[in-house]
Amino acid sequence: MENLVYAIILLPLLGFLINGLFGKSLPKMVTGSLATAMVFIPFCIAVRLFMNFDSESQPVIVKAFEWFRVNGIQINFGFQIDQLSLMMVMIITGIGSLIHLYSIGYMSHDKGFYKFFTYLNLFIFSMLLLVMGSNYLILFIGWEGVGLCSYLLIGFWYTNEEYGKAARKAFIMNRIGDLALLIGIFMIASQTNAIDYLSVKQNAGKFELDGTIIIFITASLFIGATGKSAQVPLYTWLPDAMAGPTPVSALIHAATMVTAGIYLVVRSNFLFTLAPTVQDGILLIGFLTAALAGFYALRQNDIKKVLAYSTVSQLGFMFIALGLGAYTTAMFHVMTHAFFKALLFLGAGSVIHAMSNEQDMRFMGGLKKYIPITHATFLIGTLAISGFPLLSGMISKDEILVAAYAKNPIYWVMLFILAAATATYMFRLYYLTFHGEFRGTEDQKHHLHESPLNMTLPLIVLAILSVVGGFINLPHFIGHGHYAKLMDWLKPVLTEESFKQMEMTLSGVDFNTEMMLLGATVLMFFSVWFIVKNTYVTKKKRAIAEEDYTGWEKLSARKLYVDELYNALIVKTVEGLGRGGKMFDKGVLDRVVDYVGEGAEDSGRSMKRIQNGNVENYILIMSLAVGIILIVNFILQ
Repeated sequence: MENLVYAIILLPLLGFLINGLFGKSLPKMVTGSLATAMVFIPFCIAVRLFMNFDSESQPVIVKAFEWFRVNGIQINFGFQIDQLSLMMVMIITGIGSLIHLYSIGYMSHDKGFYKFFTYLNLFIFSMLLLVMGSNYLILFIGWEGVGLCSYLLIGFWYTNEEYGKAARKAFIMNRIGDLALLIGIFMIASQTNAIDYLSVKQNAGKFELDGTIIIFITASLFIGATGKSAQVPLYTWLPDAMAGPTPVSALIHAATMVTAGIYLVVRSNFLFTLAPTVQDGILLIGFLTAALAGFYALRQNDIKKVLAYSTVSQLGFMFIALGLGAYTTAMFHVMTHAFFKALLFLGAGSVIHAMSNEQDMRFMGGLKKYIPITHATFLIGTLAISGFPLLSGMISKDEILVAAYAKNPIYWVMLFILAAATATYMFRLYYLTFHGEFRGTEDQKHHLHESPLNMTLPLIVLAILSVVGGFINLPHFIGHGHYAKLMDWLKPVLTEESFKQMEMTLSGVDFNTEMMLLGATVLMFFSVWFIVKNTYVTKKKRAIAEEDYTGWEKLSARKLYVDELYNALIVKTVEGLGRGGKMFDKGVLDRVVDYVGEGAEDSGRSMKRIQNGNVENYILIMSLAVGIILIVNFILQ
């Protein structure tokens, strides 16, 4: 197993090194195929390890070397293989390899082809380091690695100034959360004298339930998670990350970087279970994030922006599950979301590819007859995220809704409304893009074509996974308990307290009540589908420019002016402080330095008159000085 673990982590790094050093001189097909293989092979290895694990298997620690010792804490550089890390590795490498394959076609005409795949491999390596590390410090290294790679990938087309700004925004906003995470890790080390997961888990019992220290630690970890997983208030970087190539959007938004925060909380369940106050805070932030992002998505015209805000909203759903203590439910939605959201982003990329880089849905329409494979797979992704019965998104989202009802029926009502909003903006996107008359230019219409096989094949695979992925964790009405499979599988990762809390939540709704809730969500889904189709197909309503909207639609299109508010309160303030610092530097510090220099020159010129080489004058001055010293000494005595 040790060699297999090393292979998983090192193969993407090897791909990064080979393409980084020699990719410029290699054929594009060799570069793309090599990068894809360096992710697909780890996926195959992870599947093999998965087959050797069951719900009774204990974590396996692979120690590479002793890293360092400080204050009696021994820090090893090693990897932890357990049910949670294997689940994340399979998602990262499985979805990642499909995105790599897709990118071979999508980026085929880009001058930075080899550089793009170099960054992709480094991103996968960093993400694997994050989820496979055996302690918080290795997690933090991977955490920073994906932050760096996201900066490089979002700003890949750096000649566009706006894209560069989007990359810097993502980098800076993530630093806020990263600082909080680092503080949390330091606090864990100081309180438990360890930072590896198993030792911290064993020592977690020493914390007082909802005590000040455990609240501070978990709040710090959660703030770190809000940065990476784009929760309020650190969420505005994620929609701007659409500046990167579409495969980057799929990689960041589907299964990798944005799920790092969920992974951190689930991995640290032994700490968060001891802090109910912080769990309530996670629940609140999750609701706020899901509501705001869902509202924004209702009137966006950029196809990728709709999907971006959809991601933020779905991440809010996952954090709601975490706040309810339903850790395996959150991971279940992480998995299904990876399937259908990667499908939707890659499908959007196929649309953009066919439309000659057009992203505005106002200039699309009627595309289903020109790109049939993209249309069929995109429809499956839309149905999955919107809640079509028995598709993966419906099953995982239903589990969150049931957990919410068990906690408080009001939570269920709120999530029900948010689920309706999800179906509304997704069907709006679908009908504006694929139905009606084509609204683009004649030149765009002339060039409309289906994407090549290396782009459509990942779409087909992801569409299949979006259909069958939910059956990994079947709900009650199929004949299994909500927690019959995935919950038992992840049980070794959870503490006894976490498992009991989750079991009580997920079994807190009886069968008849659950069937009523399910019936309500199914009825809602078909009602929204009918209304949106009637609006955009039968009545042929069209999207308009954001400045032409009024009322709530304008607020949705302009994202409640949050970006403008952040710009006025934070960006302008920092820029003002920078200008003030520059004025202080020029007006005060530079003047002081100049005065010191001028004073030295003036004193030098004055001393020059005395230091004239006349020995008699030197003796006279020395005598006078000695006399003055004697007189002063006499007076003082």
